[in-house]
Amino acid sequence: MRLAYCDKIADVIRKALVKYDEDNILNGPVGRIEWDLHPTEGYFLSPKKLIKLWDSNGKAYTVTIEEAPMLDLDEQKKFEKEVDTL
Repeated sequence: MRLAYCDKIADVIRKALVKYDEDNILNGPVGRIEWDLHPTEGYFLSPKKLIKLWDSNGKAYTVTIEEAPMLDLDEQKKFEKEVDTL
């Protein structure tokens, strides 16, 4: 099992959204990094992270950071080998 870096990636994305809005499109707030927790019990469900943000017109957006195991480089190589043998 390999480490997932959802926390680090979410932190980098949030900082970039706050700092590098040269066109002032994101005049609204950039929300905190939210964890994927059980809605009533509050326990950890997955390393997925969510960032909510709003543009200057008040339109809301979400940025989701989650693992995509099927897109891992070693998984792609396995798939390519399987296709080659067909």
